[in-house]
Amino acid sequence: MGVQGFEIARVHRTREQARRSYDRISRWYDLVEGSWEKKLRLGGLAMLAPLPGEQVLEPGFGTGHSLEAIAAAVGEEGRVFGIELSPRMLGLAQERLEREGLALRAELSLGDAASLPFRDSKVDAVFMSFTLELFDTPEIPRVLGECRRVLRPGGRVCVVALSKAGPPRLMERLYEWGHLKWPALLDCRPIYVGHSLREAAFKVRESRLSTIWGLPVETVLAFKQETSKGE
Repeated sequence: MGVQGFEIARVHRTREQARRSYDRISRWYDLVEGSWEKKLRLGGLAMLAPLPGEQVLEPGFGTGHSLEAIAAAVGEEGRVFGIELSPRMLGLAQERLEREGLALRAELSLGDAASLPFRDSKVDAVFMSFTLELFDTPEIPRVLGECRRVLRPGGRVCVVALSKAGPPRLMERLYEWGHLKWPALLDCRPIYVGHSLREAAFKVRESRLSTIWGLPVETVLAFKQETSKGE
């Protein structure tokens, strides 16, 4: 399903199934997935470049590695907001921030990125790392629309995600087959990151294509464009 020429696989699971799954794997998530995500996550943070005093949102923060880096970057005058579906992931992230003495710079909440509990134009930047591709195809525009809503005019978003950009690769085909065969195990799939951001009325400033285990990964920096009055 998707725009003609931009078809992507669906995600067939409920929010409750996703919550239970991430609660189960929370304690060993970093051992299995966190290590191979690290380099690309850090590259995305460098592209976003949080500044002292800024307010930054991270939906789907997992065990809190990026929250820690953002909280350190924004300083005592800044703030990082986190939204996470899994209570156990949130607990681990909170423990991490407390260990590093950064808990006072962060506000973490249980919630859904498709319905963010924030007022319009609240934050300067949004960061998502290996999160957007977890949402079902019709939900991706809603998630990006919510990110755009809570961003201030001229605010920026950086998304790191498995990607379908470029020519199809063998590993991409195998992974998508595995996603269809074992959706609970391979719960995400490659998406069109830059295209999705443009469709959500963001202006893409920078895009970088990498690979991980032979799978393409897009890191995209985009900005909230000024809109006509009344939008």
